[in-house]
Amino acid sequence: MEFWSLLGNSQQLDGGAMFGNAPKALWSRWIAPDAANRIPLACRCLLAKGLDGRNVLFETGIGAFFEPALRERYGVVEERHVLLDSLAAAGLGHEDIDVVVLSHLHFDHAGGLLAAWEEGRPPRLLFPNARYLVGAAHWRRALDPHPRDRASFIPELPALLEASGRLELVEGEHSATLGEAVRFHYSDGHTPGLMLAEAGGVVFCADLIPGRHWVHLPITMGYDRYPERLIDEKRAFLDDKLARGVRLFFTHDHECALARVTRDERGRYGTADELRELEGLAAEGGRA
Repeated sequence: MEFWSLLGNSQQLDGGAMFGNAPKALWSRWIAPDAANRIPLACRCLLAKGLDGRNVLFETGIGAFFEPALRERYGVVEERHVLLDSLAAAGLGHEDIDVVVLSHLHFDHAGGLLAAWEEGRPPRLLFPNARYLVGAAHWRRALDPHPRDRASFIPELPALLEASGRLELVEGEHSATLGEAVRFHYSDGHTPGLMLAEAGGVVFCADLIPGRHWVHLPITMGYDRYPERLIDEKRAFLDDKLARGVRLFFTHDHECALARVTRDERGRYGTADELRELEGLAAEGGRA
């Protein structure tokens, strides 16, 4: 099995929102904001080629489904569907993906499931040969969002996924589709039922830890539903990955795709052995 990091459409979002209650004097040393206080963010996906003989895509990024006014509002940089270009560079089309694993259904993680916006055309799914895996607990949230995060969901998406006949709702550590090859962890701090996939010595951190700077325990996002719970979940998650040597894959870090977690003598977590991109990285066996 090989891992590939695939860039989707990038975003520019308010740095204060991304770093929660951390002061700008601190976070601006990590990522410099522009004149509008926005910072660059990737929407990076993970491709596993040859996972039990299949092409498995972990997340799809934000995609290009927004109409122009909403694309501007949410800071989406490119008009084209960048993930499709990234798949092509890896030698695949969206039709070649056998499984799409979604940590959650917020638009910056699931919007890439949809074709690029065209005036007068309704939203439509890509990946016609893939099974779509979503955590059951998060699916219930998506069907009945709280006002706090309703705007983060794509209203048409659940019905499209159900109508495909290829949706699997995942309960527990393993799915029927992927079996023992992928292990799932769960978190409720960012959104109820966030599903974190681990395979071949790599774990997709999604919005539990969107990038290197959020590895530091007190750093959370303004978008998180329950920041204190997230910090407790993050500590347990990092301790487990550190003990087992599982590397962290970051979706929103614009400069780093993969890193090893560290902990210093004061108990502070950090990262090492950082990789900006993956192009055919060999998986490590027996870790999921």
